[in-house]
Amino acid sequence: MSSARRRARSYEPERTWGALVAQAGHVRDAVRGLGAGEYGLPSGLGGWDVGMLVAHVVRQIDALGAVLAQPEPAAGGPVVGLDGWTQATGAVAAELDAGTRETAAGMGDPVGAVEAAVERLPGLRAEALRPGRMVPGLSGGMRALDFTVTRLVELVVHTDDLARATGAGAVLDRQALAAAVRVLADGLAAKAPGNSVEVRVPPYAAVQCVQGPRHTRGTPPNVVETDPVTWLRLATGRTSWSDALSAAALTASGERADLTPYLPVMR
Repeated sequence: MSSARRRARSYEPERTWGALVAQAGHVRDAVRGLGAGEYGLPSGLGGWDVGMLVAHVVRQIDALGAVLAQPEPAAGGPVVGLDGWTQATGAVAAELDAGTRETAAGMGDPVGAVEAAVERLPGLRAEALRPGRMVPGLSGGMRALDFTVTRLVELVVHTDDLARATGAGAVLDRQALAAAVRVLADGLAAKAPGNSVEVRVPPYAAVQCVQGPRHTRGTPPNVVETDPVTWLRLATGRTSWSDALSAAALTASGERADLTPYLPVMR
C-alpha cells in the first residue's frame, strides 16, 4: 500500500482505556518511590529537573479532563489525527514549558499531585470513550479516543524519562507501550512518506517510509530494526541515531536506511 493510501490505525476503546489507567498507575508508583533529593536531579529534558518532569506528568494526565471540559468543536471543521498530533507538538513547546513551570511552582506535594490526577481519571472514562466525541486539538478538532491515545504516548515516554533520570526501573504496561510505539512509527511514515525503507519494532510495529525505489516482494533493500524502548527514545529525541547504532541498539541495512534526517518524529 502506498503512503498516500495508508489508512489510519484504529485503537480499541476499552483496551486503550485499560492501558491508560495501568500506565498512569505505574508512573504514580514511580513518583511515590522518589527520594526527596531526586527531585533536583537533571531530567535530561530542556533544563528541567525531575521535579519539573513530575509537574509535566501531572499536566499530561489532567489534559484529558481539561479538553473534555471544553465545548466540542463545531462539526465540519478540520480534524487532526494521531499523525497530525505527532507533527504539531513541537510548535507548542514554549507554551508547554511555561505551563509546566507554573504547575511546578504551585504543586506543593508532588506525590499528592500525581495521585490526585490519577484518581480523577476514572470519572472521565464514559465521556472519553463516547462514540463520536470530539475535543479541541492542537490545530483542529480531535477524536476523544485519539486524544486518549496521546496520553498513553506521553505517559510511556515520561515513565522512561523518570527511570533514566533516577536510575529506577521503568514499568511499562504492554498495551500502553504497544500503542506508543505504533503512534510514533505511524508518525514517521507520515513525516517521511514512501516505501523504500521498512522500519521494524518487534513485536509491535512495522511501517514503510522514505521516498525511493519500492520493493515488491521479499525482503526490502533498506531495513531498520530496533527494540520498543530504543524506538521511543529515537522518535522523541532522547537518543541519537549514531548513539543507538554505536550501542548496537538498532540495525540498519541499505543505502537509504539512515533515518537521521527524519528524527525525532516528535519533540
